[in-house]
Formats: sequence, C-alpha cells, structure tokens
Amino acid sequence: MPPPAHLWTTQGPRLTWSIRKCKRSYEDWMGINLTMDLFMCPGMLRWTLHKSLDRNPNSCSIMVSVLIKELEKAERGDNKHYIIPLLHTLMYTITKAAYISDELYERVYVFCKKILTLPKPYCTIGLDYAHRMKTERRIPGFSYQKMVISEQNLRRDVSQLQDKVLLFLDPHLISESVCNTLLRETQASQITQTPTSCMKCVITHSIQATMGKDVDIGLLQQVLQGQTTEEVELWFQEVLSAVEQSEQESAGGSKRHCERLREVYRKIICSSKEEVPMRKLQRIPLPEPEISVHLWTDEDQLWKELILFTRETQIADADVDTFRIPELPSDTETSEQNRVSVWSNDSGIERDLPSQEEKEQTKLQRKPCIKKRGLDMDSTVLLQNLTKAPRGSRTGTLQRLSGLSTEVPPGPDKLPTARVVIFGDDRALGRLAKAFYAFRKREARRPHRTLKANLQFYCIPIQEEVSDTSSEEEVPTMNETCELSGYLGRVDPWYNSNINTLGDLIPKLSIMQPCSAKEMTSDPFILDVTSYYLRFGLQPVYFQIYSVKIHFRDISLEPAEDVFLTELKVEIQDCPFTKLSTMTRKKTVTDGRGAGIQVHYKKALASNREKEGSLVLRTAGAVIKTIPQRESEDLVCLNVYFDEVTRSTHISGRSASSKMNALRASSIQMRSLELRTLTLQLDKDSQRVYTNVSSLEVSPCQEPGYSLQKMRASRTQRDGTEEAGLSSYMTKSLLLPINTFAGIVQ
Repeated sequence: MPPPAHLWTTQGPRLTWSIRKCKRSYEDWMGINLTMDLFMCPGMLRWTLHKSLDRNPNSCSIMVSVLIKELEKAERGDNKHYIIPLLHTLMYTITKAAYISDELYERVYVFCKKILTLPKPYCTIGLDYAHRMKTERRIPGFSYQKMVISEQNLRRDVSQLQDKVLLFLDPHLISESVCNTLLRETQASQITQTPTSCMKCVITHSIQATMGKDVDIGLLQQVLQGQTTEEVELWFQEVLSAVEQSEQESAGGSKRHCERLREVYRKIICSSKEEVPMRKLQRIPLPEPEISVHLWTDEDQLWKELILFTRETQIADADVDTFRIPELPSDTETSEQNRVSVWSNDSGIERDLPSQEEKEQTKLQRKPCIKKRGLDMDSTVLLQNLTKAPRGSRTGTLQRLSGLSTEVPPGPDKLPTARVVIFGDDRALGRLAKAFYAFRKREARRPHRTLKANLQFYCIPIQEEVSDTSSEEEVPTMNETCELSGYLGRVDPWYNSNINTLGDLIPKLSIMQPCSAKEMTSDPFILDVTSYYLRFGLQPVYFQIYSVKIHFRDISLEPAEDVFLTELKVEIQDCPFTKLSTMTRKKTVTDGRGAGIQVHYKKALASNREKEGSLVLRTAGAVIKTIPQRESEDLVCLNVYFDEVTRSTHISGRSASSKMNALRASSIQMRSLELRTLTLQLDKDSQRVYTNVSSLEVSPCQEPGYSLQKMRASRTQRDGTEEAGLSSYMTKSLLLPINTFAGIVQ
C-alpha cells in the first residue's frame, strides 16, 4: 500500500522547493552529491518535511491546519489507511512546533475523539493522542518536555520514567562502513547534546510554546547561555515545578500555567540590562535520544546490558539486598577457629555428643545464607512478571496479535523502559529471538531477581550489497533475507514507507564519506529516522518463537535444543560409504539425489482443532517458514515446503523429477530413514548450522515461566490434569514483540 501521496502534494511547488533546498543543505553538511531519485524516496520525504519545519518555525501552524484538513478528508472518504500516517505526522509536528493556538488544539482533539468509533488500531491510537491533546492544550509543550526528560534522563529520581536505547550491530552481518557511520552519528550527538543544553531547550520551548510571540526567546537563550550549570538547573526545576502544579489542576489551569511560566521568564531575564522583544518565534531543536551502540559479539550481551541498565536506574527489587552474603567474621584475638554449622553430622547417640565444656570451647556459629522463599511467593512473583504478554497468540489463530494487550492490566508506571534496536535482516532477528529466550529463562529461574523494566524491540532492516558480482550464485533479494520486516511492511504501510525503504539507502549513505573540512559533522538522517521510529513506533506485533529439538546420528551426543524465528532449512547430507554389502553400496550410488524421510505432524486449522497426520516421502530437502508470504495466508503456523523427488521408468531408462509439496502444521517431526543424515540451518544464519542430524522436532516455544510453574504443579497434583494452579492463567507461548507505527492495519 503506498504512502499518503496527497500529503506530499498538498503544498505543491512550495514543498518541491523545500525538498530541493533541504537536499542542498544535506549536501552542504555531508560534502556529497545525491541524486533526486535517492533523495525522493518515501523515507526521505518524511525527513524532508520535518526538517523544513525546523528551518521555519512560523510554518508549523500552517502545516497543522493542512494536516487536520487532510485527516478530515480521509475520515469522510474511503481513505482510512491515510489516517495513521497523517496522525503520526501531525503529532510529531505539534511536538516540535514553536507555538500552536488553542483553536488548532481544539480541532485536533475533536478529530481524535471522532475516530474512537473506528476499529483497531485507529481507535487505540486516537485515544492515546486524544489524551495527549487534552494535556497539551492545558500545558503547551508538555509532550516535548516529557520526551526530552525521559530520553535524556534529566531527572534521576525514582518517580520519573527512565529510558535507555540499546542499538545492537552484529559485525558479521553489518558492514564496517554502516557500523562506523552509526558510531560517528551517536558520538557527535552526545558531544553536542549535554544535559545542560537539553535543560536549556526544555526551558525555552516550554516558555515559547505557552506564550508564543509575547516573549523574547532570543534574549532568553542569550541569558541562559551565559549562566552556569547550577543556575540553569535551578531554572529547569522551577519550570518542572510549574508544569507539575498545572498538571494537577483541572479548571482554569491554562491561564495559571501561563502566569507561572511568565514569572519564571521574568526572573531569568531580570539580570539583563534591557529587554527588547523581537516578537518572532525562534527555532528550538528537539534533542536526539541518547543511544548506546554495541557490537553484538557475545550471546549474553543483551542480558549484561539490561543488568547494567537496571542498576543505573536504581529501581531494582527491594529484596535484592537479602541476597548479599556478608563476609564471615574472623576472630583475630584467638587462634581457635570458629566452627561453621553447615550440616548435622553427629550419630544421634547421646554418648557421642560433646560435653558441656567442649560445647563452650567450640562455639557454634550460623553460616550466612540466602533466605529461601516458599513456592507460593515464587509463583506470585512469576505471575506478576510473566503474564504481561498477551495470551491469545495460539497456533491456528487467523492473525497475529498486535497493539497493547487489554487482557492483562498494565504494570507500574514507574518501571524504566529499555528499547532494543536491531539493525540487520532475519539472521539478526533470529539471534534476538535466541537471546530473548535465554533472558526469559533466567527471569523464570530467578523471579525475585527479575529485571524490573519494560522491554521494547525495534527492527530496522538493512540489505547489504554483495561486492563479488562475478559469482554465478544469485544475489538474495531483500524479500528473501528480510521476510519479517516485509511482513511488517504489508500490515503497516507507514512502517514500509519510513523503515523498509531504508534497507538499500542506509548502506549507500554510509559509504559516502563527508568532506575533509567537515569531518566531525554528523549526518543527521539515519539517527533522525531511528529517533522517529523510537518515538512513534509504539504498537507491537507479536511473533511466535519456535523451538527445535535435534537428535544426532551419534548416540553418544546429547540432543540439542535451539529456537528460531523465521525459517528452518533442512538439507540431505551425503553419508560416507560404510563397510556394508556391495548391494547396499550400489543402491546408494544409484539413488543419488534425495533420501527417504518420515514426517509426523499436527495440522494447523483455523478452527484450532488438533488433527494428526503422517507421511513418508523421498525429498532433497525441506524448508519450514513461519512468516506467511501473502496476507490471505496469515495463519500462525509452520508452512513446510518439501522438494519431493519422484522417479519414473521410461523406455530410455529411469528418470527422476522433483515437485514442491506444502503443508501447514502446528508442530512437526522429521526422521531420516536412510544412512544419509540431515543438515539444519536456523534463520538463514550460516553460523547456526547443525550437521549429522538423524531426527528433529519443531513445536511452538513455551514461555519458560509457564513451563517452570507447570512442572511444579505436576509434582503436587497427581490427578493427570494438564494445567493446574497458576499455570492455567499464565502465557503459554513465548512471543517476540516487534514495534511498528500502527500494528496490524485491517
């Protein structure tokens, strides 16, 4: 589905002139030449529009009025797929706007309430933006202030939400030029965006958004520039105090809020010699979020970074201190060693017990130990921490879940948020699914040490160019290597316009080196697009993670267990000749291609009924995919494709041909019937390959907390019930949420 084209054609020649001017500015920043085809891609259009608003703060009101008219036109006509892109563009414009009148706030609020009658996700996003507009009208600049404070962590208290962005780059999948570009951008933004400068932005934006042209923002910026960090922080706290007081008030809060900020403004500029109002809106930049870039070289790196984030926010469990084991006291005055009571090793016979004098000499001392909690308390913590995911994504559902869950009450508002951004294709997402599964297992085993944080995942696909064009192998297209992001682009057109279109653009921009005179200047495009995705990609789409149990031909090897997200490829591995009979050897040579396998599976039906099936066939390989290729086949199941080998006898001799067979299954088992073994490749990753496999079992991956609780309940309940205790209320399947702008658009 194309992006809202009428959004970009509304301005006519004015927008074309702005795009060309923005292109020239971009070339001046980078010292490179861009073609208009590259610059006019859908991802560049959104960036160009917002950059043009930054250059001319007075045009924000005009753009807001134009966007409202386009929204009303799309709501009246049969163009509902334009509503969500226009709403996101409108909210980002209002957030960055220098000043918006009360009339425009009222029109936006009325429209957001009007679309509450539409189905999801329109009503969900409309309700969220209606709440924002209600607060924004009473406290202008509130969204800007809240965004900057949470992204830059300007308040280090427990009552304030904390945000951290973790960007992971796998050096085996991402080129060196892309890694260097992202490192250069983030480092340049962190150098220019100090906490003091971000506080100044919040102060000036809050005052200008409230009073508009009635204040001299240029003079205010000049005064703040000459003050110390302590003085700026003092004014910052006064602005926050005024906002908090206005937030608690309901009727008449807008006028009192304006009076409070006017008083703060007068206090700041009282030190200046003369006040000459400029009566002109000034540009106040929106700082980019603080992003930490990590090269993904360790499998446990995600867990380690989340642990560090939890310690930084200081919102860990209050009972963590009970796990600290103090040092044993040492008696330096006497040489007698204290006996530590660990386990009772006496015989129980009275005459073997030590006498009273011996008891006094050998003082008993209790060893410091960990306080053991009961199973009921553990189960309660598990239920609180492991039921936040939606419970409806069962195998056989007609469509994947999207949006925020309404079945489970939301967690505490004071929890910090860790946003994990993955650059790459399906291989990187497969690694993310494996790391997420390991993370959930550790959470389930240590319910009291679980990370008190909200996890959100973001995916930005990148299609790397293959330098070796002389090879005869076909270069895989982006549709083949980025199936999951392609699915997200089909269900969310705004994700496709702003994120998927950057798959080829980011590698091209990374190899375009800046001129030598401006080597330290950062290209804002990639970082700006990532920031926009982080700020407005708040609707997750949940994907089922599948587990595979692998049995090897060598019976001395233990079975292996792994997980995959998008694809499992099965190939027939040539088995070396063994010392068998000559007839067996000749048969192996004659058969050549393919091997016999036995398949046992459970059919995936829309009615969610279980129906088993089995077959024996000769195949050269199989591919198990979890992402549907078309929207009409959007069923949460395994799509299994067999390259079946059929043989026929003709006058000229025997011949073999192959045909593709497909089936849908909720779980499947495969076993080789010959000497040849199987080779497995998970998520198209050459580093995740298993060889000499005799059989495999694929099924939906269960939530580790559910599995642990079910195992505990089975020990106490002997009545044979499948689910007992708290396990019946917990999430069964392990789902990986990937954030988009709208979720699944019907």
